[in-house]
Parts: sequence; C-alpha cells; structure tokens
Amino acid sequence: MMDENLARLRAHHNNISRYRRLLRTKFLPLERQFIERRLSEEEAALQSLSASTFPIAFKEPRLGPPMPVADVRP
Repeated sequence: MMDENLARLRAHHNNISRYRRLLRTKFLPLERQFIERRLSEEEAALQSLSASTFPIAFKEPRLGPPMPVADVRP
C-alpha cells in the first residue's frame, strides 16, 4: 500500500513538473487553459494523496505564542 502511494506521489510530482515546463513555452490560449487546468488537478491530487499518506506531517499547526528565538553569538 505504501509503495503504491509513493509511486502515485512520484507520478503526480512528475506530471506537475511536466506541466510547469510546458507552460514556459508558447501555446494558444485554449491550449494554455487546458494545461493550467491539468496542473491544478495534479496539484490537488498530490496534496490530497500526501495528506492521506502522511497525515501527521501535514496537519495544520496550532496557533499559539511564537517560539522564543535563541540568541546565538560566536
């Protein structure tokens, strides 16, 4: 199951890279619109699959007081 999800994540990532690379070239407006829609669909699928595969890593952080920053001097 995990191997299948990782393969799907890799496929979505590769498709996103391909669509972004295509958008750097010239297209007719209708063609560009199609590629942008496919890119959006792939990004949504990647995010959804990532959240279901790694649910803890993608939870929204709780808002609270900011973490203190250590003053590190050489």
